[in-house]
Amino acid sequence: MLWQFLRRWLPLAVLATVLAGTVYTVGQQILRSDANDPQVQLAEDAAARLQGGAAPSGVVPLDEVDVGASLAPWLIVYDARRQPVAGSARLHGKLPDYPTSAFDHAPPGGRDAITWQPEPGVRSATVIVGFKGGWVVSGRSLRLVEEREDLLLQLALLGWLAALGATALVVVAVRQ
Repeated sequence: MLWQFLRRWLPLAVLATVLAGTVYTVGQQILRSDANDPQVQLAEDAAARLQGGAAPSGVVPLDEVDVGASLAPWLIVYDARRQPVAGSARLHGKLPDYPTSAFDHAPPGGRDAITWQPEPGVRSATVIVGFKGGWVVSGRSLRLVEEREDLLLQLALLGWLAALGATALVVVAVRQ
């Protein structure tokens, strides 16, 4: 009797598992990729202004942003030697050390996006835009996105468990 139940229910359980996993994966990817949108605009606009001759201090927001506490976007401009020349980001009161090796993937006119964790508990969605003469890095905290990802995971798990229970009930009901 148990064998007959499992033979009918397992394919439905596998399907429910695949669907719940797909829903979570698609939702998580949308949340994470959308987290880069403001930074793309900020970095591309700043790089275009720098390419046009603007001074680095003229493209960086005046307000300093504590990357460990604030949700506000920030900007750092690097020169051709990969040295910071202006920036609004601060971590413990100073300009944070961004991994300049990431610039290899953002040549002039190019763009790359990475998740950066300067210390445990501090994660930023960052975008790097290369321009003739350096790079612009823009970032912002992933805290809200990660909270939404956690909620999405909880909802996907609840949906998965509900689907497993519903399919088990259907298999039992159909058998009788």
